[in-house]
Amino acid sequence: MTTSRFILTVAAVLLGTAPLSAQAPAHGESAFSPRVAEHPQVRQALDWIEANFDDQVEEWIRINEIPAPSGMEEERGRYVAEQMRAEGLEVSVDAIGNVIGVRRGTGDGPTLVFAAHLDTVHPIDTDVSVERDGEILRSPGIFDNSASVANMLAMIRALDRANLQTAGDLIFIGTAQEEVGLKGMIHWLDENEGVTDMLIAMDGGLGRIPYGALGIYWSWFHFHAEGSHTNTSAGRPHTARALADAIQSIFEIEIPEGRGGAVYNVGMLRGGSVFNAIPERASFSVDLRSVNPVLLDSLQTEIERRVAEAAERHGVEWEIEEDNRMPAGGTAEALADRRTHPLILTAEDVYGHFELPNEPVASGSTDANAGVVRGIPSISVGRSRGGDQHTLSEWAHWPSALPATQAVLVLAVSLAGVVDAPHP
Repeated sequence: MTTSRFILTVAAVLLGTAPLSAQAPAHGESAFSPRVAEHPQVRQALDWIEANFDDQVEEWIRINEIPAPSGMEEERGRYVAEQMRAEGLEVSVDAIGNVIGVRRGTGDGPTLVFAAHLDTVHPIDTDVSVERDGEILRSPGIFDNSASVANMLAMIRALDRANLQTAGDLIFIGTAQEEVGLKGMIHWLDENEGVTDMLIAMDGGLGRIPYGALGIYWSWFHFHAEGSHTNTSAGRPHTARALADAIQSIFEIEIPEGRGGAVYNVGMLRGGSVFNAIPERASFSVDLRSVNPVLLDSLQTEIERRVAEAAERHGVEWEIEEDNRMPAGGTAEALADRRTHPLILTAEDVYGHFELPNEPVASGSTDANAGVVRGIPSISVGRSRGGDQHTLSEWAHWPSALPATQAVLVLAVSLAGVVDAPHP
């Protein structure tokens, strides 16, 4: 949808939907007014979320206790699909395992996509039973990302219970394999080009509104040489020495810091199976991150150059294995125009209205990245407060999911437009 059509359709919706504001949100303007949150049907939806929040928390726990490692989300996906069908959405499951539920609008507004990833980083045999500790829920995956899945389902139900009709279509996606390179979101966008006007990833903690894309390059560097017993190893090419030399050299690279800079890590080392031999193969991984695409690529090139030099010094062969390539969306300066898009300004106002942290940042590492790099206005919004994600001690503050769910519903209706409909 073009910007001009977005302006005209939202204006038409608002003009016919008293008491909502008739002011059309142009670029640089927000679509939110406090009167949106006080519209009778919107108020009914918000009240329903609050009245049924205990059930939402119980469902959150149920979802978390369905194991869903990346690539093994089928059971959790089936549950989400069943709940979507029960609310009358048009539900489908695509080839990669995304669960898609479409809630049709009148066709006069922008199409919004809400994505909550189904998968977790934890292996299938991880104990994901949930411990309740006052206002805290404790379990692997409880914060990232079962909280968002529960919020999304509660939002869908609230829209239905309030008989709330939007002008634009709302597409809800439980995405697969987010934790291993946003594979589900990338697949859906590739297969549905031109459908999405705005993308909202329900992911991350409350605190910021990311509208950019942190570029992430994961690489394995492998060294190869003939093995040798320790007794005959003197002077021979040595993969472990090449590995150590390369890592030391990489850590000597001067890298700009700050939001427009970069950060990297050597996280995994592999090689050898016995004490008394040169390993025929030795490997290490590099996780390189930056919002600046030029800096990201130049640093990757420099890392590869230093690995090649280390291999040559020690007389071994080397190769690179690209594990993940998530493009960077650009620095804050490069995204200055995006910063004033109605999506970002509306989110800022909505979350401020609910007295939630609402600082926009030109970065991000969620399903929204896949939209940012395609030029689709995209953000991520927080699911709750929490911490220690991707660890066995992960936790979430369950009361904070209530305003988070209410806020994302108001964000949806502000942008998609509310059409008056009779109460059931």
